[in-house]
Amino acid sequence: MAGDFKPGYDSLVELLATFPEISGDWLLMGRGPMLRPGVEAPHLSGNIMTPRPTMPYRGLTSGQVLTVTVDRTGKENTVFVPVQAQAGYSHSFNQEQYVGDLKPFHIPGFSGAHRAFEVAGDSMYPSFKHHDIVICSFVDRWDQLRPDESYVLVTAENVLLKRLVAPITDRRGTIELHSDNTGQYQVHTMPVSDLLELWMVRGIVCTNAPGRPDSALVRLREAIEEMGHNYLEVMRFLNNSARGSVELRGPMLEVS
Repeated sequence: MAGDFKPGYDSLVELLATFPEISGDWLLMGRGPMLRPGVEAPHLSGNIMTPRPTMPYRGLTSGQVLTVTVDRTGKENTVFVPVQAQAGYSHSFNQEQYVGDLKPFHIPGFSGAHRAFEVAGDSMYPSFKHHDIVICSFVDRWDQLRPDESYVLVTAENVLLKRLVAPITDRRGTIELHSDNTGQYQVHTMPVSDLLELWMVRGIVCTNAPGRPDSALVRLREAIEEMGHNYLEVMRFLNNSARGSVELRGPMLEVS
């Protein structure tokens, strides 16, 4: 197994925009000197590169270099991060040796930069259960994430599975962390500056086979859809109503 570093396109653009004296040939292909000829580097001190006070971001990204592992054919692995390894992942997610020690595997239908995280706890129940495994793709542009999808957020202290309701557009702002288990967990906020990596859930490996569908729920769903409403939106409305926080949108249901 070999290790590889794969910065995203936007991360490379931001690096070159932030440090215009850096040679693109040196950064991308390792050719020639690090600095472009005839360009001064006022914020370079010796061999240590220090960031400017404010970084001109083209798009809101982590700025992190994504570390991946590849097999003998050069195909990227999906590495599995079990619960017992997640504390270490928070501190070593971009270290080649650490990622290389995680168990790699391939899943049909998933290609590119992916991670598999084991779910701990019941905050996202019933969507995700304890010990389920979520298969995630790397999110390079935080300002273009899909609202209401599930994401794995990596901070210096935790690896969290939550639902995000809006893109992240302000690095100095906060993120709303929503749990699907609304009966036991409230909405929490987290500073954007605490976020190190963001992964979008693309699939799930469930540890329990689904049982027989509840016939009453099936009939309820059919009735809601026959009335021209979206079942998931209606269930979200009912959950919000149970919490005492309701925002009416669209036509109301008529119950007879």
